[in-house]
Amino acid sequence: MNESTRLSEDIDQDLVRRVQQGDKAAFDLLVIKYQHRIVHLVNRYVKDPSEAQDVAQDSFIKAYKALGDFRGDSAFYTWLYRIAINTAKNYLLSRSRRHSDYEVDMQDAEQIENAPQLKDIETPEHQLMNDQIIAVIKSAIEKLPEEMRIAITLREFEGMSYEEIAEAMDCPIGTVRSRIFRAREAIDEKLNPLLG
Repeated sequence: MNESTRLSEDIDQDLVRRVQQGDKAAFDLLVIKYQHRIVHLVNRYVKDPSEAQDVAQDSFIKAYKALGDFRGDSAFYTWLYRIAINTAKNYLLSRSRRHSDYEVDMQDAEQIENAPQLKDIETPEHQLMNDQIIAVIKSAIEKLPEEMRIAITLREFEGMSYEEIAEAMDCPIGTVRSRIFRAREAIDEKLNPLLG
């Protein structure tokens, strides 16, 4: 763990302690610090921006109500991520009876499109290939089972470590590694025919 991460976690622990002692303004500081990251995370599951904002807000409300039970076994942001993921999953579950709303958002597509290995030459043929690759990756991720989709998204798009994902998903690290490995295999299997 680098010095800035350690310092950030120390600040979080201090703020959590202050909230637990009744200082509501300390929680406002935690919201300000993490609201962008939580909205960004939720937005990967909830596509409507205003609904994503609501789900993120619900996540913070749940976190505030549960903060009295937070023991500090994990970093505060990992605990908050877990709450946000569960809140987003519950939201999607409540909507899934109507229709499925799982897809990679445009930012994911832009990240994939801007990957250096995909930008060798800017020819129309190359651009078409890029578009096909992005479509195949999006489709492959959409078709993954939920737990694999969450794990690969947290790893590849949120940049979380295996340890952080294990904490966020409340499962052993070996399970996380297996889910990510299987997700990558499934994506590769769909890409192989396209890439030859």
